[in-house]
This record gives sequence, structure tokens and C-alpha cells, in this order.
Amino acid sequence: MTSTSLTKEAPGTTAAPKKSPQHGAGTRASTKIIVTAILVIVAVYFLVPVYWVIVAATKTTGDLFSTNGFWFGNTFALWDNLRTVVTYDGGIFVRWFLNSILYAGVGALLATYLAAAGGYALAKYRFRGNSVIFGTVLGGVLVPGTATALPLFLLFSQLGLANTYWSVLIPSLVSPFGLFLCRIYAEATVNDSLLEAARLDGAGELRIFHVVGLRILTPALVTVFLFQLIGIWNNYFLPLVMLSDTKLYPITLGLNNWLSQVNRLPEFYQLTTGGVLLSVIPLAIAMIVLQRFWRGGLTEGSVK
Repeated sequence: MTSTSLTKEAPGTTAAPKKSPQHGAGTRASTKIIVTAILVIVAVYFLVPVYWVIVAATKTTGDLFSTNGFWFGNTFALWDNLRTVVTYDGGIFVRWFLNSILYAGVGALLATYLAAAGGYALAKYRFRGNSVIFGTVLGGVLVPGTATALPLFLLFSQLGLANTYWSVLIPSLVSPFGLFLCRIYAEATVNDSLLEAARLDGAGELRIFHVVGLRILTPALVTVFLFQLIGIWNNYFLPLVMLSDTKLYPITLGLNNWLSQVNRLPEFYQLTTGGVLLSVIPLAIAMIVLQRFWRGGLTEGSVK
């Protein structure tokens, strides 16, 4: 049988039409346009509220209700509004701002370290109950924070820690999702042979974790830190349950306190919009500075 006979088609069959290169390129181009359009819509959806806050913070109370909400008013009062925000009631907003930095900054930093230590231990050490502990952590990811706020309040009340900095800071140190993420990332990126080499050089387990483990886990740690920072900064329900002293309020609870008074004193609209603008600045700075670790770091484990 010759090669020519092998290429003959069976009777009654037709060859499938081949797609031209131009057709495939057109499909890819249309798909790219659709995906880009969807991303633009999503970006606009998230940026419009930020734009509204910026515009509203530049208006007086009268302009806030008499002009278009998405354009500037007749008087540019941004600096006057911000000055009023930071000086009102003896500078209470500055106190709230510093409280949020304490809760979110210290809480996120310590929570990230504890999540890294726990995730590294679960990934690199084999001991009885390892799977049970990890399963419990996964269960903790599914529990919303609002479900634990009241039991925590009762517990801290019995310990005499309610209405203190500790009542907000200590619960912020727990990050089940961070521990889960660090465990998965450590298992994929921290090579066992590297740890064995460090042990042969005489390094202890704690030194190996701090010198070798934390450096390799840096991209995951930045991601956990960002999640925890944003979560604690925007947390409202836990401080609402735990705190009664306005001097201990974080910025979220303080701004809501101002917002609740707008019906009685309309000038609190200016204070609230100006305070909201100032409150998003630290999160924007953190995202801009650390986004390169968040965007590219977590893909390292998939290629090793």
C-alpha cells in the first residue's frame, strides 16, 4: 500500500474545514477586548466611590447638597475641611487615627509573624495531630468575625480587659487564613534539603526559621500582612462591642459616631467626608508600596 492510498478519505466523509490564521487571530482579539471591557467596568465600579469621597471632601455643607455629587462645588473647601477634622474636639480624630495605626499596624505585624510560624511548623514538621490542627484552622477560616465578637466580649469582661486597647488588639493577632496561606506556601517553596543543610551547619530550628524560612516566605508574608492590615483597619463590629471610651475608638468607629450626629448638626457631614478621605490614605500607600510583592510573589511556588 502506497502512502497515496493512506491519504485517501473514506467514501461519504468530508474533511473538516481548517480554521484560518486570520480567524484565530480575530477570536483572540475579540476575547481580549471583552476581557478588557469587563476589567474597565470593574475598575470604574471600585474607583467611583473613591472619586466621590475626594469630591465631597472639597465641598461645604451647602454645596454638598446643592451641587452635583460627582463634580466640585462653588467653593473649594478641602483644606478648611481637613483642618476642621484634625482640630475638632481637641484633635480627637488624630487620636482615632493613631489608635487605628496601633490596632492595624501592630496587630497585622504580629498576626503575620504568628501565621508564618504556625504555617511553617505545619508544613515542615511531621507530628501527631498535624492534620487535625490544620483542619481546625480551615474551620476557623469559615467562621465570621461577627460570630465570635460577643463570646470574646464576655471573655474579656471576665478578665477585666474590656474597654482597653488589648480587647481589640489581642483578637487581631489571630489570622486563620494567614496561617493557611503560609502553610501552603511553605510546603511549596521551602526545600527540605535546604533545611537539612542548615541543620548540618549547626543552626537551631528557631534560627533556621528566622534566617531561612522567613526570607523564602516573604511574598506570602506581605500578602498576609496586607489582608490583615485592611481587615483590622476596616473592622467596625469588634471595636463597637468591646469599647465604650471614645478615646479608644479606631477611625471606623469614630467616623460612625460623627455620622450619627448629622441630623442634629449638619456640619458633621463635612467632618465625616474629610475624615473618610484621610482614613483611606494609609491603605492606599500600603497597597502602592507592597503591591509588587502581592502581584508577583505568590506565583513563585507554582514554578518550583
